[in-house]
Amino acid sequence: MDVIAHLGVGGLLAVTIFAAAGSAVQAATGFGLALLIVPFLALLDPGFVPGPLLAAGIICSASAAWRDRSAIDRRQLAIAVGAAFVGAVVGVAALKASGGRDHSKLFGGLVLLAVAISLSGFAVRTTPRALATGGAAGGLMGAMVGIHGPPMAIVLQREPAAKVRAMLGAFFTVVYALTVLLLAAFGLFGRAETIRTVLLVPGMILGLGLAPLLIEKIDRGLIRWIILLLSGMSGALLLTR
Repeated sequence: MDVIAHLGVGGLLAVTIFAAAGSAVQAATGFGLALLIVPFLALLDPGFVPGPLLAAGIICSASAAWRDRSAIDRRQLAIAVGAAFVGAVVGVAALKASGGRDHSKLFGGLVLLAVAISLSGFAVRTTPRALATGGAAGGLMGAMVGIHGPPMAIVLQREPAAKVRAMLGAFFTVVYALTVLLLAAFGLFGRAETIRTVLLVPGMILGLGLAPLLIEKIDRGLIRWIILLLSGMSGALLLTR
């Protein structure tokens, strides 16, 4: 309960508001949760990142996947998840080999390059190769710098909005769960992290309730621009952090 005492009423209210905002955006667009609220949570209490945020984020991602489950292409999802696992293993190995050196700027530059290519009019098709590349890149980035979303989102950017939400929701559900299990296995997710996860849940649920107000206004064209905007923001964040 030291976590609750440390935050106080104002801190708990802020956590709920941030979680609700991030959850609503992720449920409506498919990603953006970590990008939008990590900076705020890190200022309030760094212990919220990454484990508790990912654990609570499973609720948001799973809900999005279930809501639009008819739009999930299981074969495409299997390719992306399998590649993400491989990418995560490579990322952990590379991080260990480099002595924990920060690779944020490298990945930030690559994300911005991908956004620039998309804006140039180059059509990214959702092929097995593209899905494998996006999944592997997401797993690699997630393991090394904590951001999974942009590569897969860019691959899916021209798909219908429902498919983007469903595929990213299912992808993140699996990736987040695997990450939390790995953290627990290495002793990095225990009682304190569980308490922080519970504190995030009310905001996540509130955000899911607000998401339909955003979803009904988002179509295929708009979601592409939202993806490129959020990806560009994540690239800039990685370059400057």
